[in-house]
Amino acid sequence: MYVSRPRRSAAAPAVAAAGPTTSPWLKILAKCAAATGACSLAIVAAAFLLAGADGAASGVLGAALVMVFFGISLLIGHFIGRSNPSGAIGAFLAAYVIKVVGFGAVVFVLGAPEWLDRRWFFIAAVAGVVVWQGAEVFAFSRIRHQLYADPDDGGKGR
Repeated sequence: MYVSRPRRSAAAPAVAAAGPTTSPWLKILAKCAAATGACSLAIVAAAFLLAGADGAASGVLGAALVMVFFGISLLIGHFIGRSNPSGAIGAFLAAYVIKVVGFGAVVFVLGAPEWLDRRWFFIAAVAGVVVWQGAEVFAFSRIRHQLYADPDDGGKGR
């Protein structure tokens, strides 16, 4: 006995098309901050056990500088990207140059505090950069970009 299956209409696709990810910058910032924060907590705990409070504070400072440095870029991407999505990359580049000069000037003018343990500061900063960049690449790989500006057909279909 033959039983016919209902056929799908050509007008109603089985899966609706998804659009681009809208303003992904804050989601990327949250994922990067969470990953870097978890890594930093482990480093700060190890620094506290091996070098005391100064080592832990140095680790916190190193991780915090990395998170602020990279977080500023994603916040700029969020605010610029809402009004001009294609201008976000240019804003990233300009912000990067300003941040490098700004952070360099602050470090040069203020210098290192006496309590700073350079080893734990360096470990936390380098680990923070590696984890942040890894999380950022992973998060960026998951966003959807609209490649073509399809005209709105008013729901008529083709």
